[in-house]
Amino acid sequence: MRSLDIAATGMLAQQRNVEVVSNNLANMNTTAYMRRRTEFHDLIYQDLRRVGTTSSDAGTIVPSGVQLGLGVKLAAVYRIHEQGNLEATDNTFDMAVQGKGFFQITLPTGDTAYTRDGTFQLDANGQIVTHDGYRLIPSITVPSNAIDVTINQSGQVLAKIEGQVAFSNVGQIQVANFPNEAGLSAEGNNLLPAVRSKTPFSPPWSITGPARP
Repeated sequence: MRSLDIAATGMLAQQRNVEVVSNNLANMNTTAYMRRRTEFHDLIYQDLRRVGTTSSDAGTIVPSGVQLGLGVKLAAVYRIHEQGNLEATDNTFDMAVQGKGFFQITLPTGDTAYTRDGTFQLDANGQIVTHDGYRLIPSITVPSNAIDVTINQSGQVLAKIEGQVAFSNVGQIQVANFPNEAGLSAEGNNLLPAVRSKTPFSPPWSITGPARP
């Protein structure tokens, strides 16, 4: 029966909506998670009587037609790209991008991935890496004899070397931007795979640390 088929499209659409909402709730405490939103479109319509046709009874012109909708479909699930709340931490290398932009990460395969998750730390070689050990791009190494490290709002990594009074610039955090952020596909672990539409991102943007979104 057609009525059941139409109703089934609504049930399936609402099931997908509940799944998206459930995933949002499950990731409430996930660092830098961007909530998703569903968008639905109506399906095609069947014309049972077209506008302007002649009535078979009186021979008059029908002013309005009769269309039967055939249901609904899921059109898109997209991210809400908005600035999240920042949470202060005690980790010197925790960072957060204020504004648009993504940190650039080197995967073990050599490919580049992107993330808003600014939870970073130093590995055994003094390089800034993610909690999974993926290196930040461009690679930044903090000298082993550094006694203090700070990251300013311009993304400069400044280290005070033992025996020196002033801080030295040991690296520059860079972020990447995308013309169509909503078109990025997630692959888990707060990572987005490399895409061809990446473009360099210019100010205004700032890095805040130690903090994370």
